[in-house]
Amino acid sequence: MNNFNAQKPGMISLLKRLVEIESPSHDKAAVDRVGALVAEECRRLGAQVEIHPQAGTGDHVLARFPKPRPLSQGKRGKSGILLLSHMDTVFPLGTLEKMPFCEKGDKIFGPGVLDMKGGIIIALTTLAALRETGSLPPRPISALFTSDEEIGSCTSRALIEGLAKGSALVLVLESGLPNGAVKTWRKGVGDFTVRVKGRAAHAGGDHEKGRNAIEELAHQVLVIQKLTDYEKGTTLNVGMIRGGTATNVVPAEAMAEVDLRVMQPSEAERILARLHALKPVLEGTSIEVTGELNRPPMPFDERMKATFERAKEIAVKRGISLQAGGSGGASDANFVAPLGIPVLDGLGAIGEDYHSEHEYILTDSLPERALLLAALLCEW
Repeated sequence: MNNFNAQKPGMISLLKRLVEIESPSHDKAAVDRVGALVAEECRRLGAQVEIHPQAGTGDHVLARFPKPRPLSQGKRGKSGILLLSHMDTVFPLGTLEKMPFCEKGDKIFGPGVLDMKGGIIIALTTLAALRETGSLPPRPISALFTSDEEIGSCTSRALIEGLAKGSALVLVLESGLPNGAVKTWRKGVGDFTVRVKGRAAHAGGDHEKGRNAIEELAHQVLVIQKLTDYEKGTTLNVGMIRGGTATNVVPAEAMAEVDLRVMQPSEAERILARLHALKPVLEGTSIEVTGELNRPPMPFDERMKATFERAKEIAVKRGISLQAGGSGGASDANFVAPLGIPVLDGLGAIGEDYHSEHEYILTDSLPERALLLAALLCEW
């Protein structure tokens, strides 16, 4: 299939249906409504659909698309391709009232249109077109639509990793970069809490008997912030601080929330060791550090370089000039990279301002990315 321009009206129509079913991560019923539509579309395409029920978040939807013909004996094993998308968004119910789905010029606006319902539409449209034209590749294709990516993928991580381990390639339909580049690296992300305990005392009558937890925390904040190393791509951000009960009480407790971003696994290990080795400056205070690296880094290593170069070769055959880029944010691709499985991210729609009231996609990116996805599926 040479282009998907004829599919654009249908893509926009289905995208409108999807966006107008609001699906904030913490609202199970809302995300499940999107899941019902996605499952219906997948069944219409002849897929075997599995629903993975969840108690606290939306159910995950796994669609397995039938192979048109069997693979030869020598090509069996890790032969399948896994497509990853997520159905949840960061926008609360009611956002549509002030941020309705709309087309303006060459753009489409709406909550979650970029992150990442546009990607879901690209995946479904591509698979439908390949099926209708008899162009599905002779390898199994699975598409996983998860419900909790925006809140850490806690319930979907094991499912993602299990499916990825049995795949030859994983393609992630997160949004592409504004210049159209795919994402070949992502930083790992960690969340940590630093708790300090001191000793309460009356600020006027017994000040000297107190041990100020906020003062101790201030010392630790400076140490933590200085662990940032821009040359290595490492950043630490103390984003929230709480402590104390009243101005006339020496505070006995204080805490800080820390965001960590790293480019390389070895750097993550170094920073984690430093955080857990923090020592009090003030006598009579103590420090406790909790948290973890909840998404490992996806570095631009030799495997990723080879994956991108192969994708670039395939894209050129379809007249697509593919560029490589990356992001300080994380996605479910971060779970795949450490497994040693080729993964390519950012194959979804192109736009800007995600997670904001100005979120939009470029309308033409829908058929353009469908063409790219089709090429990768057929020629990998």
